[in-house]
Amino acid sequence: MYTSRERVNLALSHQEPDRIPVDLGGSLGTGMHVSIVYRLRQALALDPPGTPVHVIEPYQMLGEIAPDLMEALGSDVVNLPGAKNLFGYANEGWKPWVFFDGIPMLVPEAFNTEPEPNGDVLMYLEGDRSAPPSGRMPKGGFFFDTIVRQPPLDESNLKVEDNLEEFGPISAEDLDHFKQEAERLYTETDKSIFAGFPGTAFGDIALVPAPWMKHPKGVRDIEGWYAITASNPDFVRGIFERQTQIALANLARIHAAVGDRIAAVWVSGTDFGMQNGPFISPRAYRQIYQPYQRRINEWIHQHTSWKSLIHSCGSVRMLLDDFASADFDILNPVQCSAARMDPAELKAAYGGRLTFWGGGVDTQRTLPFGTPDDVRREVRERIKIFGPGGGFVFAAVHNIQACTPVENVLAMFETVREYGRYPLQA
Repeated sequence: MYTSRERVNLALSHQEPDRIPVDLGGSLGTGMHVSIVYRLRQALALDPPGTPVHVIEPYQMLGEIAPDLMEALGSDVVNLPGAKNLFGYANEGWKPWVFFDGIPMLVPEAFNTEPEPNGDVLMYLEGDRSAPPSGRMPKGGFFFDTIVRQPPLDESNLKVEDNLEEFGPISAEDLDHFKQEAERLYTETDKSIFAGFPGTAFGDIALVPAPWMKHPKGVRDIEGWYAITASNPDFVRGIFERQTQIALANLARIHAAVGDRIAAVWVSGTDFGMQNGPFISPRAYRQIYQPYQRRINEWIHQHTSWKSLIHSCGSVRMLLDDFASADFDILNPVQCSAARMDPAELKAAYGGRLTFWGGGVDTQRTLPFGTPDDVRREVRERIKIFGPGGGFVFAAVHNIQACTPVENVLAMFETVREYGRYPLQA
C-alpha cells in the first residue's frame, strides 16, 4: 500500500502504483462548487444539517475539500494555495452567507454579501468599494463573471509595461506563506502537493482583466486581447519576454523556500481550445506562446523535481505535439467530449509523453445530466483507457458544477474505488 504522495509520484513517472491516484480539490481546475460540496457532505453524513462550507475560491465559488471529505472519497492531492484569491483578498475572517437556493456557506471577510437592488452581487477588489467592482454574480447565478475595466486604448501607443503591472518580484510575505504552507502540508499529510505560482501563465484570459487589481491599465478586454494577439504579436511577445524574466527569478526564490515538497505545478491555464478545434493555429502557438512556456519548463526541469502542467480546455489535439515540445509533463483537463479528443487515440499517441490529469468523466453532459449508470459506464471506460502503464491521475473534466446530482458524484468516486486498483479490472 502506497501513500498518496508515493502513488501520485509513480503515476507521474508513468508507472502503475497500487491504484489510480485521484484528485478532488488539488487545484482550482479540479474542485467542486460549494453547493455540491455541501450536499455531498450531507449525503456522506459528515456534518449535521445546516453546517456551512467554506468558499475557498470566490471567483468560481469553489468549496473547501476538507481532510475528512478527501479521506471519504480517496483523494490523493492537496492544493498549496496562494496568499490571496483572484479578487485580491485573503481567505480569512469568515462570515456566513446563504446562496439564493438556501445553501449555507462561510465566505471571507472581504467578500461582498450585499446584493444590488436587482439581485446581482458585485465583487470589489480587496473589499474596497471606492474602486470599481471587478466581478458580477447575476441574480440566481452560481459564480462570478469578470467585469472588464479597460480604459480607452490608443492602439498606436501601446505600452508593454501597462500589461506588466501585476508582475514583479515576489514579496517576502508571499514567500513565507508558500514556505510555511508547503512545510505544513508535507509534514501533516501524506498527500501529493499541487501548486500554482504567480506569473507563469502567458495570456490566460481569466487573468488578463486582472480582477485583483483596482485600476488595471493596458489591454484588459477579453475580445481586445485576442484581437491584439493577432494584429500585434510583437507587442504580446514583448509582454511575455519581460514576464518570463520576472517569473524565472521568482521561481528560483520560491524553490529555495518550498524545495521539492511540490509534486506538480500549474504552469499555464491559458485555454487554446474550443469545442470543435483550437482557436489558435499551431504555427501561431509556436511563434507567440511556446518559446516562453518552454523557458519556464526547462528551468523547472533543470532545477527542481516538479512536474509541469498545462491546463487547456477544449479541442487541443492539434497542439499536443507542441505542448510536449514545450516540455510540459501533464495535460489537464483532458476534455474528451471535444472534437478530436478521443481518449483511446490520446493515450495511444501521447501516453508515454504526457500524464493525463483529468478526463475521468465529462462535466458538461454525463456528470450533470446523465444517470448514475451513465457515470459508472464512462468512468470505467476512462479507467480502462487511461490507466494502463500509469500516467493517469483521475479527476473530472474541470470543476464539478452546481446542480450536479450528488448521486452521480458518488457514483463517480465509487466506480474509481471499485475499478481503479492495479491490475485493472475495468
